[in-house]
Amino acid sequence: MNIPFLDLKIQYQSIKTEVNAAIQNVLDNTAFVLGKSVFDFEKAFAEAHQVKHCVAVGSGTDGNHLALWVLGVQAGDEIIIPANTFIATAWGATLCGATPVFVDCESDSYNIDPAKVEQAITSKTRAIVPVHLYGQAADLDPLREIASRRKIHLVEDCAQAHLAEYKNQRVGGLSDIASFSFYPGKNLGAYGEGGAVTTHDDSLARKVTMLRAHGAEEKYLHEFYGHNYRMEGIQGAVLGVKLKYLNEWTEKRRSVARKYRELLSGVEHIILPVEKPYAKHVYHLYVIQATKRNELQSYLHEQGISTGLHYPVPLHLQPCFTHLGYKKGDFPNAEQISDNGLSLPMFAEMTDEQIGYVAEKIKKFYS
Repeated sequence: MNIPFLDLKIQYQSIKTEVNAAIQNVLDNTAFVLGKSVFDFEKAFAEAHQVKHCVAVGSGTDGNHLALWVLGVQAGDEIIIPANTFIATAWGATLCGATPVFVDCESDSYNIDPAKVEQAITSKTRAIVPVHLYGQAADLDPLREIASRRKIHLVEDCAQAHLAEYKNQRVGGLSDIASFSFYPGKNLGAYGEGGAVTTHDDSLARKVTMLRAHGAEEKYLHEFYGHNYRMEGIQGAVLGVKLKYLNEWTEKRRSVARKYRELLSGVEHIILPVEKPYAKHVYHLYVIQATKRNELQSYLHEQGISTGLHYPVPLHLQPCFTHLGYKKGDFPNAEQISDNGLSLPMFAEMTDEQIGYVAEKIKKFYS
């Protein structure tokens, strides 16, 4: 049996008629950048995440940059982020000229450890950026308390957490401002690049909308420096269709995760992901920790099972950040998951047979 890590083809086949019609509508109306499809998606996505404003942009990295840029982050500032995340989180800081300051993750949720944040704050700190990693919300209450007391911003990175919840509230509106990614492999993925910024703040939303369009609200009148971070019309159309199915797909992902847990509980040599009491996990990724991780991955590949590594090198050990002076051993939890984490196949359309096959082969490897 061959099991892909993610099956976008089967998802497309299930909504092909609607998606094709939505794309054709964009073509017929020649609304290729922004336009009605994007504006309609912004409204629907904001409603889905219980937040006042959504500004659609060209990628998740654009969103990371804009979320900090609009807050005035600049050269000389420091931004606290987890060491265990995709590197685009750090680009939000570096694109503003700021310095990322890394903090270790919790050993069970793999999200930023609030207990480690306070000691990383200096007079230069402008924001804390928790990442809702793998689809599970970070513990926001202690982070909000720290941010409020220290008078710094809290910015959510929701790239992997569409419809995820923290204490029964959707992520994306639980901080000053938040960013999302719609990279094709995400729970809500475009057919190309895409991203968004969300906020309850009218002023921030207006400025982000201008920054994404060359600093202009009126064409050819540029109030401040900006960039071209606009979403394309076709991506808005695709996302508008797919958003209607996201609740259903999310529950199916959660069902896949439950079946994995049922079949793999008690297997020695692996640690299953934990769903924290305050969170509704949307399982963008299903990441186990595994003894002999590399050997297990090779074995599963031989059995036709595709897996992933998220992420094999934590940010503090990336070559591009050598100048920051971090070293191996600085963030042991992040290094633990980078050395032992293995992402199993996870998509809404997985069958019981496929889940069972993955579990069977993992058990066989360790037996």
